[in-house]
Amino acid sequence: MNKKLKTEAVDHLFQAVLTLKDINECYTFFEDVCTVNELLSLSQRYEVAKMLRSGRTYLEIAEKTGASTATISRVNRSLNYGNDGYDMVFARLEEQESEV
Repeated sequence: MNKKLKTEAVDHLFQAVLTLKDINECYTFFEDVCTVNELLSLSQRYEVAKMLRSGRTYLEIAEKTGASTATISRVNRSLNYGNDGYDMVFARLEEQESEV
């Protein structure tokens, strides 16, 4: 974990996020906390990660998401050398889908 990221303020933000109960509450909270562009950037990175995991090329991803190759490369670096946060979430979502 990045020591610069681990602060009391970030802990408070994450604790607040953990109280959200559904997608509508997420929209309500994140629209207040983030600018539209910040939220769209976060969601774009997540879509890029999903597409990289499914074997899509940088060109396909750039065309579909509008992400720059720099963004795609940064997400790819996180997938390969990061803290496995994306993988953790993908695994949990797959588990939820298999339960339905």
